[in-house]
Amino acid sequence: MRLATWNVNSLRSRIDRVEAFLERHQVDVLALQETKAREDQLPLMGLQSMGYDVAAAGVSQWNGVAIVSRVGLDDVHVGFPEMPGYGDPVAPEARAIGATCGGVRIWSLYVPNGRKPDDPHYVYKLDWLGRLRDAAQEWLGGDTALVGDWNVAPLDEDVFDMKQFAKSTHVTPPERAAFQRFLDDGYVDVVRPHAPGPDVYTYWDYYRQRFERNRGLRIDFVLGSPSLAGRVTGAFIDTDERDPAQGSGSPSDHAPVIVDLAD
Repeated sequence: MRLATWNVNSLRSRIDRVEAFLERHQVDVLALQETKAREDQLPLMGLQSMGYDVAAAGVSQWNGVAIVSRVGLDDVHVGFPEMPGYGDPVAPEARAIGATCGGVRIWSLYVPNGRKPDDPHYVYKLDWLGRLRDAAQEWLGGDTALVGDWNVAPLDEDVFDMKQFAKSTHVTPPERAAFQRFLDDGYVDVVRPHAPGPDVYTYWDYYRQRFERNRGLRIDFVLGSPSLAGRVTGAFIDTDERDPAQGSGSPSDHAPVIVDLAD
């Protein structure tokens, strides 16, 4: 089975790229983040005509997650147990959706950005990761994949220039510790052995030709339970999908991450 994750930065804007990507790489399951639309606004007819089922959650032009599968789409859950919200009153957000696809429990995750270390959204981000970890501990026994945009760069080599991020989120010790706890529990970053750093990234800001100069961050991950990690036969980052010179229309600022699993 071939599994991919991609922060698409608006599915409506990039549906042609998504359809071409699925066909080019023969992806069985694609987890999407930042779809930026309600379910009834998503252009799904092309995907469905290609043989894919879609489960999606979205509330506005922000956030939004989906799972696209041609190997089954069962037991769909929007949000994980005790998932926190943000704001007072709490505003609805769509940041997590889970489904069983081809026997694998897949969670498409869009971790809060955090904004700035002194912002309440940063506290929310850490709480969100902590609640996810509590839920994910219960999923370690089966074939589980926690995939998506984690908005955390766990290692210095995951950042093009640490000096530029000295006062920024994504690299603070509490965020990195929150990510590390998943690994300590037994989840495995299944992509890193096949795409080791340095200078390997999944996100490049649109600002000042960051992609062309490879000034990126590695913040999109596939964390597999021990049994799932044992099935991984390969993995790669499709940087062509971030290249403005490739494909039709403008690219997302993230590249897809692809993992192959043995049957």
